[in-house]
Amino acid sequence: MGSETIKTGRLANGEAQKSVHKERRGLSSNGMNGKHENLGSNRAGTSSSGEGYDLMMNTGDVDGNLDGDIEPVFVCKKARQGDLTFQDIHDHGDFFDEDEEDDSDWEPVQKHVELIKWFCVNCTMVNLGDGVVCDLCGEHKDSGILRLGFFASPSSQDAGCSEVESEMKGKNKEMHSQLSASNSSTAIGFDQRMLLHSEVQMKSHPHPERSDRLRAIAASLATAGLFPGRCYPISAREITREELQMVHSLEHIQDVELTSHIFSSYFTPDTYANEHSACAARLAAGLCADLASTIFSGRVKNGFAMVRPPGHHAGVREAMGFCLHNNAAVAALAAQAAGAKKVLIVDWDVHHGNGTQEIFDQNKSVLYISLHRHEGGKFYPGTGSANEVGRNGAEGSCVNIPWSRGGVGDNDYIFAFQNLVLPIATEFAPDFTIISAGFDAARGDPLGCCDVTPAGYSRMTDMLYTLTGGKLLVILEGGYNLRSISSSATSVIKVLLGEGPGSELGNIAPSRAGLQTVLEVMKIQMNFWPSLGSSYAKLQSQWGAYCNTSEKFLRAIFQFIRFLMVQIYNALLSTL
Repeated sequence: MGSETIKTGRLANGEAQKSVHKERRGLSSNGMNGKHENLGSNRAGTSSSGEGYDLMMNTGDVDGNLDGDIEPVFVCKKARQGDLTFQDIHDHGDFFDEDEEDDSDWEPVQKHVELIKWFCVNCTMVNLGDGVVCDLCGEHKDSGILRLGFFASPSSQDAGCSEVESEMKGKNKEMHSQLSASNSSTAIGFDQRMLLHSEVQMKSHPHPERSDRLRAIAASLATAGLFPGRCYPISAREITREELQMVHSLEHIQDVELTSHIFSSYFTPDTYANEHSACAARLAAGLCADLASTIFSGRVKNGFAMVRPPGHHAGVREAMGFCLHNNAAVAALAAQAAGAKKVLIVDWDVHHGNGTQEIFDQNKSVLYISLHRHEGGKFYPGTGSANEVGRNGAEGSCVNIPWSRGGVGDNDYIFAFQNLVLPIATEFAPDFTIISAGFDAARGDPLGCCDVTPAGYSRMTDMLYTLTGGKLLVILEGGYNLRSISSSATSVIKVLLGEGPGSELGNIAPSRAGLQTVLEVMKIQMNFWPSLGSSYAKLQSQWGAYCNTSEKFLRAIFQFIRFLMVQIYNALLSTL
């Protein structure tokens, strides 16, 4: 959370100009209403009482020509009492004339007002004024989210050791007494050096892909006693150039390496690098590769790669969308090098993983399924339409589920999992599963603007868990609301540790737009995955029911509106 002060100039108040003339005449700033605050100097002849009108006169004139001054004083007294008439003004016009001094060069008195500007630590939203709670997400400007993760109160200032912290420590101690490090089945990949990757010079507001994302997740896991604690850490290493060349062109690798000699650089207007970025990207890719091989070999059951920079937008030849190296692609090839014949990548980041699709759209041994906002190509990066299915003999290796709007929530995602993701994945029969886990479709994310909850993410993880006998690697991609990303990541890791996702699923009712998207994708993918045929016929009938219900509902609304208009018309006629 950053803050700064903006200085603005304005008139001190509506009296600024008036006070200049009042000072010249020795008038009070509020002479007309009886309040007496002298803005002029207390020169000879100036009344200091609250009764007189503070008319400026020369002492000599008072002594020598007293009679001549009585009338102006009388006029002033009438003005103070509010009894002045137009005739008085006409008869004594000289008294009311403005000073003859040239005031064309007069300038208003400037008053500097300090306007506080601060950025929310949770969502990076800019806030103006001295408020302490973010206007967008409701997070306190000094919340403890970076110390306690999402367990910290969103609306309270961090006050050091809290009741939440004490309670979690007690629970963790009890849990650790029941577990030993040797029986941990979930590995976590993390290295502090990835925090050094940052935008050198802030633009209009903090970059959404910032190191606090990892800090918030780490704080949440520590507070919950998951890591360190129940999860197994793996050692970090930097990926080799030879491993990267299996995914990226040599020119791309060299371009990323070059940034280590540059203080600040950009691949695209929103994809930055500093002198530590190349190392962070190599560490992220190296952790993902080692996690994949470690999981597939059976040394651990599953894992979570808590890495940055993210990777699914990085293509064969370019870095973009905050991504430098494609971590999921590196992990998929590492799993295949360890013996996996077929790898499934499910990408639930709110943005389409155009880089991952490009890398594998001619590879039948890797199935890429992406659920993302698309909106006819208007949502970043614009790729990922339903008819992008793979090419050159690998048709069907890409399955895009492109949402037509924002605000998509748990029901639509889980419905798509039930009717598209799981049937296709089961038919594909992978040996290893990777989740490109962007949490920017989460409720509260400022970029994704969707509505998936931590319970929704845990449910989707659980649905994929059994596909490959638990050989599952979750790789962090996007997600820019710290509270959303940390709570969602924690829920996913709990599923990896064997905790159930919660209540059983009932009948999931998708939105009309969600059902329409699933049907469109089914119609295309049925050509490559025959198992979808029976489900497609069933959903078509459901779609027909949706349309009929909607049509009847709209007809009823129109009839009601027509009835109201007739009643209003009749009521108006009766008044004529």
